Amino acid sequence: MTNLGYTPEEPISAIATPLVPGAIGIVRASGKNSIELASNFFSRPKALLEASGNTLVYGWILDGGIKVDEVMVGVYRNPKSFTGEDMVEVFCHGGVSVVTAIQNIFLQNGFRQAERGEFTFRSYINGKTDLTKAEAVKEIIDSKTSISRSKAATRLAGNLFDVIDGVKKNILEALAAIEVEIEYPEDEENIAEYFDTTLLKEVKKSLESLKSSWKSEKLFQDGARIVLCGKTNAGKSSLFNTLLKEDRAIVSDIEGTTRDWLESYADFDGIPVRLFDTAGLRETDDVIEARGVELTKDLSNDADVILYLVDSNSGISEDDKEFIVSQKNIPLIVVFNKCDYGSVLCQTYEDKDCVSISAKKGVGIEELVSKTKKILLAGKESSRDGVGLGSERQKKSVEEALERVTHAIETAENHEYGLDAVVQDLEDSLDSLGEVTGEVTPDDVLGTVFENFCVGK
Repeated sequence: MTNLGYTPEEPISAIATPLVPGAIGIVRASGKNSIELASNFFSRPKALLEASGNTLVYGWILDGGIKVDEVMVGVYRNPKSFTGEDMVEVFCHGGVSVVTAIQNIFLQNGFRQAERGEFTFRSYINGKTDLTKAEAVKEIIDSKTSISRSKAATRLAGNLFDVIDGVKKNILEALAAIEVEIEYPEDEENIAEYFDTTLLKEVKKSLESLKSSWKSEKLFQDGARIVLCGKTNAGKSSLFNTLLKEDRAIVSDIEGTTRDWLESYADFDGIPVRLFDTAGLRETDDVIEARGVELTKDLSNDADVILYLVDSNSGISEDDKEFIVSQKNIPLIVVFNKCDYGSVLCQTYEDKDCVSISAKKGVGIEELVSKTKKILLAGKESSRDGVGLGSERQKKSVEEALERVTHAIETAENHEYGLDAVVQDLEDSLDSLGEVTGEVTPDDVLGTVFENFCVGK
C-alpha cells in the first residue's frame, strides 16, 4: 500500500468481489459522508439517509436518473463498522458490466478508488483491529485447506493478540518490581544479586513456544512440494488422480504415456501440497521422453517429500534401488502399488518408510497421506496452546523480544551490570512485541503488511 498518509475519512470505494460473472457483486465504500454521497445516486435517498446502522435498504442505483441495477445497500455507521467509519456496501447482480458501472458511479460522485488493503488499513488505524488480525484477514483469503483457514481464523479471533498481550503484562510486572527496588540505589547491588528471574523465565518459555510455532504455521500456509517418482507403469498417474480426486493425468498400460510433468494442488490432511506427476524413470531413445526423465530428476531434487512408486508384483529393481539410495537429503517413502492384485512382496525396504496401496481402488491412501504428513511436520512443533505466528514479520519481532528477554535474564543472574541494564532489555522487548500487534510500527512495515492485500479488502 503506497498511500499511508491518506486524508482521514476521505471517501473511498472499490469492487469487493472478483470481476467474473456471478450471482452477486459487491461494491464497498467507506469514509466521511459516504452514506450521504451514496444517497445522491440511490432511488430512495431519504430511506438511505435515515437507515440505522447494520441494516439493508432496497432500491435502485441511478446514473443521471437512469436505472442501472436493482440492489440492496448495506448501511454501517461509525464507529460500529469494519473500518470504524461510515460505510455502504452495494449488493448488486454479479455481471462484470453491472459491477464495473456501479463502481464508476461511485468514482464520479465524490469517492476515490481504494488502494490495496485500504479498508483493513483504516480498520487498523481507527483501532478496530490490530496487525495480527489484519494479517489474518489475508491469510484466510489465501488459505488452501480447512486447517490453514482454521489456524488463520484463530488469529482473526484475537487469540494471538491475547497471548502477546499476556506476555507483555508479565514483562511489565517484572519491570514494576525492578522499578520499585531501584528507588533504593544504595541497596542496588544486593537487589541485583537476589532478583528473582522466575517470571522472566516464564516469559522466555512463552516466546520460545511462539517462535517454534512458525515452522508449522508456515507449512500450513505455504504448503510443500511432493513429487511422484518411479519406473514406467508403476501407477504414478493413477495415484496422482486418486490424491486429487479427479482425472487429471492420462492413465494407460502403455509405457511412457506421461512424458512431461503435471502439477496440481492437493490437500494432505490439512497441509496444502503441490503434487507433481512425473515421467517414468527408464532409459529411452525417445528424445521427448528422455527430456521428461531429466525433468523428473530435477523436480525430485527440489521436493520436500518423494513418493517413489514400485509395482508390488514386480518388486524393487536395481534401477529402483539406485534411485532410492541416491536420495540422501530428501525424505522418501517407498510406495508399493497394485496391492489389489494379491501380491505382498516388498512390504518393507531397508530404513525407508514404506506403505502398500492400490491407487486404482484407493486402498492404503489414508496411511500414505498420514506418513507423508508426519514427515512434513517433523521438527515443526505447534504452540502448546494452539496459537501460532502468522507471518515472517511476526516471527522476526518475537525473535527480537526473545533475544532481549534472554539477555535480561543473563544480566540479572550474572550480576555483571546493574538492574538498569535489565530494565533497558525488557523495555526493548516490549517494543518488539508492540511491532507484532502494531502498537509500535514503522510506516515501511505497514506498507509491507498491506501492499499484498487485494483491492476492496
